[in-house]
Amino acid sequence: ERSTASDVFCVLLLLISSHTVERVTMKLSAAIVALAAVGGASAFSTSRGDLRRLGQKTMPTTTGARRQVKATLNMEDFGFFKGSGIGFDDLWEGNEVISEVGIEKRLNKDGLRYRLNRTEKEAEEVGRLGNLPGFTVNLPIIGETYLGPPQVESIWEAIGFTATSNNEARQQEKLKAIEKARTASKGVLNGPGAEIRSKWLDKYGYPRLVGSGGIFYADQLSTDKVPMGGFNMGKSGQIWPIPDVVKKGAYGGDKGWGMKKTGTAVDGLPKVDKI
Repeated sequence: ERSTASDVFCVLLLLISSHTVERVTMKLSAAIVALAAVGGASAFSTSRGDLRRLGQKTMPTTTGARRQVKATLNMEDFGFFKGSGIGFDDLWEGNEVISEVGIEKRLNKDGLRYRLNRTEKEAEEVGRLGNLPGFTVNLPIIGETYLGPPQVESIWEAIGFTATSNNEARQQEKLKAIEKARTASKGVLNGPGAEIRSKWLDKYGYPRLVGSGGIFYADQLSTDKVPMGGFNMGKSGQIWPIPDVVKKGAYGGDKGWGMKKTGTAVDGLPKVDKI
């Protein structure tokens, strides 16, 4: 509690009634220290609530109510709805998306890699790293587990530096997607596709690629065998030194600026002379 003038007066009276000057002096000094401590503690005192609020920042809201976020159980039937048609197994049984192993096996069927890992066929072709031996053990809970070198071409691929998902199958999928965007028959909301581009180009000055289904970004990678061209709109740019296949995709060949000289852009429209 805060010290008052009456408290100070009482302390002084007690000191004056002491038997010796020495004791008065000592008690006076003690009283001064005590008053200073009481006053300082009063000035800088805090409560438990202040300590709990330390470091917290309260943001004003229009409603004055705090937002509360609660955990939500999205789907778990504990087997009660099995066979009903709406149970977890009924809806997801056999669907690869609920398992990373299932997704990898499904992509491998089309020759595609999952998370930069080689397909089973590609892994068998390169064999174990350094032809080092491995062995299989039966671990508790986990079960049968292989311990040994991975099936990669080099130590750099094992570390992840040269690992890539951009194998031959993926490059072919990118080329298919580029052509599909160029010759799209349907646009947004099942509207007109590539046939509307020339009309939009004449009327508005651009071919409305997004609305006519003509946008697909084919990332240009150093592992590509042919240039991919990004959005295939004939635009380019370079800051740092890049591999030749990327440079051709950025400037020459059938992509980048070279697209405007040797081929058509993603809109598929013929080149016209400037007026």
